[in-house]
Amino acid sequence: MSQPRPKLRLSVLDQSPVIAGHTARDAVAATVELAQMADDLGYTRYWCAEHHGLQGVCNPAPEVMLARLGSATKRIRVGSGGVMLPYYSPFKVAEQFRMLEALFPNRVDLGVGRAPGGDMRTAQAVAMGQYNRGDQFPQQVQDLAWLLRGEVPPDHLAEGVLLQPVIDTKPELWVLGSSDFGGALAARLGLRFAFAHFINAHSGHLVTQQYREAFESGYEDKPYSAAAIFVICADTEQEAATLERAVDIRRLQMAYGVNAPIPSLAQAADFTPTERDRMIIERERPRTICGTPEQVAERMLALKDRFAADELVVLSVTASYKARLRTYQLLAEAFDLAA
Repeated sequence: MSQPRPKLRLSVLDQSPVIAGHTARDAVAATVELAQMADDLGYTRYWCAEHHGLQGVCNPAPEVMLARLGSATKRIRVGSGGVMLPYYSPFKVAEQFRMLEALFPNRVDLGVGRAPGGDMRTAQAVAMGQYNRGDQFPQQVQDLAWLLRGEVPPDHLAEGVLLQPVIDTKPELWVLGSSDFGGALAARLGLRFAFAHFINAHSGHLVTQQYREAFESGYEDKPYSAAAIFVICADTEQEAATLERAVDIRRLQMAYGVNAPIPSLAQAADFTPTERDRMIIERERPRTICGTPEQVAERMLALKDRFAADELVVLSVTASYKARLRTYQLLAEAFDLAA
């Protein structure tokens, strides 16, 4: 008899993908459907990512989507994965997420990042000028922590200004990153940290270790980390391999700067890679965990142990919305999330 798998806290990261042959309305409806299913299956949290100007993903406003998802679910936490903070006023973001926290007490996460969520021309259009990725981000995150805790310093611009709604709970505040920059910032400010393994598959365990060792009590009393991973899980190896071929095409699109919808199964079936394509695919595949439930679960547990992660956040972008739902169903069964 096989031994039961260790308990694992799993969450969802959703980019609202637009699959070829479908519309943005289809993608938004699929996000709501997946959130409701994740709520029923026992996932811990449901995060929505912010992107701009991309044909393959269609959520530029996670804070708006979260209001819909919170009302369409019962217990799962809802949050941003993340808000691209350099675009915005920390005060306004604090207001938005306090409002969400007022609507859904003890269910709201505010994850923040500094990437543009699109190409630089689009970023400049969103920002109405130059997009500043790094210089102001640490102070913006510090401001958010002060504002959400109601502990603004006396010399701060917002000192004495009422932040509404006034409530007795606060959102969880996370720093999202794919390098040591985010980990070091989260440690210094005492925040939760999520490393994007699906972007950088090579150094996340080292960054997370440094985060834990350098952590200073602040917004949180102790460190808490997650690894965000890209997973395709299917009932058979053949089906998983078919779905991964579509992901290979997507990765090629990104490598070549092609702005297009998520490739469909039909596109994957007709695709013949060049030698250069194969080199890129080989380079990018370590960012994906793909296979049957048994194969995927083994790799996920190994990655969790390597990261010493408190939880895993699963991103799955597949060539059909049905296949994406099936990935999360199989993972919930493999780790007995409903127990």
